[in-house]
Amino acid sequence: MRLSGILLSTLLIAAAVPLAGAAEIAVINDKALFPEGPVMSQGKLLYVEYAGNTADSWDGKTNTQFWKQEGCGPSAIVPLGNEFGITCYDSGQLVVISADGKTLKSYDADAAGNKLQGPNDGAPDGKGGAYFTLSGPWEAGPIVGRIVHLDKDGKLTEVANDLHYANGIAMGPDGRLYVNESEAGRVISFQIGADGSLSDRRLFIRLYQMGQPPNAYPDGIKLGPNGNFFVGQYSTAEILEVTPDGKLKGSYKVPSTASPNMTFSDDGKTMFVMAVDNTQGAPYESKVYAVPLQ
Repeated sequence: MRLSGILLSTLLIAAAVPLAGAAEIAVINDKALFPEGPVMSQGKLLYVEYAGNTADSWDGKTNTQFWKQEGCGPSAIVPLGNEFGITCYDSGQLVVISADGKTLKSYDADAAGNKLQGPNDGAPDGKGGAYFTLSGPWEAGPIVGRIVHLDKDGKLTEVANDLHYANGIAMGPDGRLYVNESEAGRVISFQIGADGSLSDRRLFIRLYQMGQPPNAYPDGIKLGPNGNFFVGQYSTAEILEVTPDGKLKGSYKVPSTASPNMTFSDDGKTMFVMAVDNTQGAPYESKVYAVPLQ
């Protein structure tokens, strides 16, 4: 996620790529307040609302709030075994909650005592823990983003630093960890060690090399049901579909200003898009869309 205003681009990719047609898109929440960091769980869509300080669920018919913490500024909800981690961007916390929304534990620093600045997104490690990005401050200047790993025993450890606004994060089909550096307009990847450590940092893609403008701002990233990466942007409402070898496959666009993040239905036919209409300030009026996959 990104809170400061960005000059919005009106440029489209020169090559004709698939765009979601407005007639195909369903709005499943037209009163969301900066929805972010979604995940599917037990057949339900779970997501957070940054400006509402809530975690919500959608069962196919109704949106229901199941957790709230004033001042949190949540930006993602991430599976942790049978529990969930919520990144509190504003309060600098990682909050662990139960499946029914009870707060179980909260972290404001890693095991070395370093404060959590701008917790943003997360990805399960497949072992009951997860990796979380810490973006740092909103400003573009300081390159202080980090990645921390919460293991299944509850230890929170730094595994990477020197990232230019670390944001979306996802496990790739090759077993590497993929991370968006929003302020650098690129996606990088790391090799994951048996102990959860990260190494072998590599460039994956630069968005401007995929027809996006120089100010392209990658936000969330997810691995889609077809094995391709989907990269959301806060600079536009266009979501890029990228193959594992870094080639642009296509894109989807929703009728909003920005499309920071997304997840996919259990049957792999629908993409749930977290979109923002008002990117300029609170309460960040927004929508959640259901978009058919092509």
